[in-house]
Amino acid sequence: QTQLVESGGGLVQTGGSLRLSCAASGRIFSINDMGWYRQAPGKGRELVATITSGGSANYADSVKGRFTISRDNVKNTVSLEMNSLKTEDTAVYYCNAVVVGLRKDNYWGQGTQVTVSS
Repeated sequence: QTQLVESGGGLVQTGGSLRLSCAASGRIFSINDMGWYRQAPGKGRELVATITSGGSANYADSVKGRFTISRDNVKNTVSLEMNSLKTEDTAVYYCNAVVVGLRKDNYWGQGTQVTVSS
């Protein structure tokens, strides 16, 4: 069974940095797009950043210049380096991947809490 496991969330002060990581495991032939989404209290889930298997990245305007997404296609991992964090970055962050195994499916991690305090 394919699953995504995230790590790296926590509490940080405004202006600080955190790095999130996500590892995919299971019956994986290949992974297409991978990405990070977030959901703040009382709000819907929103895209933070995505990256193709070829390494092309896409960012939400709110995080451009502060966050960097990267992936390792051998280890089936995706990471999100978050710098200059703001209180409005506080949310549960979810890893996402389109995995090609026995079939192609969209998978989500369990979520990791990021809290930025002022």
